[in-house]
Amino acid sequence: MEVETANKDMGAAQPSPLIKIGLVASIAAGVQFGWALQLSLLTPYVQLLGIPHTWAAFIWLCGPISGMLVQPIVGYYSDQSTCRFGRRRPFIAAGAGFVAIAVFLIGYAADLGHLFGDRVDKPTRPRAIAFFVVGFWVLDVSNNMLQGPCRALLADLSGNDQKRMRTSNAFFSFFMAIGNVLGYAAGSYTHLYKIFPFTKTKACDVYCANLKSCFFLSIALLLSVTILALTTVKERALSSQPKPENAAGEEETVTKSAGLLFFGEMWSALKGLQRPMRILLIVTCLNWIAWFPFLLFDTDWMGKEVYGGTVGGGPKGKMYDRGVRAGALGLMLNSVVLGLTSLGVNIISRGVGGVRRLWGIVNFLLALCMSMTVLITKLAESARHKAAANGVATLSSPPSGVKAGALALFTVLGIPLAVTYSIPFALASIFSHSSGAGQGLSLGVLNLAIVVPQMLVSVLSGPFDALFGGGNLPAFVVGAIAAAASGILSLTLLPSPTADLSVSKDAISAVPSFH
Repeated sequence: MEVETANKDMGAAQPSPLIKIGLVASIAAGVQFGWALQLSLLTPYVQLLGIPHTWAAFIWLCGPISGMLVQPIVGYYSDQSTCRFGRRRPFIAAGAGFVAIAVFLIGYAADLGHLFGDRVDKPTRPRAIAFFVVGFWVLDVSNNMLQGPCRALLADLSGNDQKRMRTSNAFFSFFMAIGNVLGYAAGSYTHLYKIFPFTKTKACDVYCANLKSCFFLSIALLLSVTILALTTVKERALSSQPKPENAAGEEETVTKSAGLLFFGEMWSALKGLQRPMRILLIVTCLNWIAWFPFLLFDTDWMGKEVYGGTVGGGPKGKMYDRGVRAGALGLMLNSVVLGLTSLGVNIISRGVGGVRRLWGIVNFLLALCMSMTVLITKLAESARHKAAANGVATLSSPPSGVKAGALALFTVLGIPLAVTYSIPFALASIFSHSSGAGQGLSLGVLNLAIVVPQMLVSVLSGPFDALFGGGNLPAFVVGAIAAAASGILSLTLLPSPTADLSVSKDAISAVPSFH
């Protein structure tokens, strides 16, 4: 097939210098800076615009949907591209440009809504919500459009050198961690808007202005690293290859319907899965049911349950904003631990008896952390009740012990998150290698076990929380149960991998995008 010919053609090239690989990998910092802002600040922001907590999760459907559709289709067409600028660079440049447009729509949603008739004194701003939703979908589609070709370009630059491939993936993971830390640090700084004083307007309060300022920094970083990488690293254009006569009909079908071909192959792969891969999909699915509620509502939980604030203005609104900033600080600490743990996953797995056992252990740690959200919430509520009983009318931050416990929770969660970002993909590569299945298709099937739970959580978490009186704890408790079930299945049913360690190292080095 043509795609195979293309891959061989590019794979035959000599590996590029590390400096060029590092420049391309640095794009991950710009992308991940934006993801960090999304995870820490956008759920509170949509509620500020008037979307109820019950429906806020539906906004996040665009992440898994675009990840499931956009990445494989863009990846296929970039494999086929004969553009004179290269196969990957046009997609990377287009993705960065669309990110800039999306950031403008999100950051200025309140101002644009007010310009077209929204009233600032109303709790719901429908026009601002419309601009935000459009911008949010464009942002997620653009990020997925950007990341797939960026990873593919790293593979192209590595040639057939497996050591260089591991190095390029390690660079990509390293810059992802840098982007996370920078994004969460920016999100936790409450006076960032003073650097851009024009961001605060009649329709856009301090929280909104801070978000706008964060996105200015995000797009500046992304465009800078993207322009530097694309102008410095030249990509060899793919020449059209003659098609074998016996493959002419097949190639014509591929050209006409790349997306249908990909999903047809994926459906065939799902029907023919062997037992190790089926169990891996079940464990991964449960693992992401555990993770996604917290990833969606972690800063919202800090603002509401821990700090006792509410979305909106007034003293409670300020307390909510303070809690969200504290949550962003927690996510920054989480990213630091995630990066450090990622470097030692191989060593730790050997120490505990293998990657299967390590994944089971950290899933129980995840279940414990999700359960601890209940304890921290109750301690914070108890402190507020005591203050009210003693006649303290002024709202104040939770006791230092409660704050330290919440931040410690965020920090410790970096350990299981690092394992979640690596081991399932290592096992998928090992199992597909053992069975003779294609690596790309096997990882595509595994991606379904990630995005489908994300869609389910996005649809069901809001109404489920409302069923139990609102708040974030019901979804967190379900997450704790799912994590425990995932740990049990990992330790009891998931087969021990027997493939060569080099396979797992390749996969462990590549931290995936799950939005």
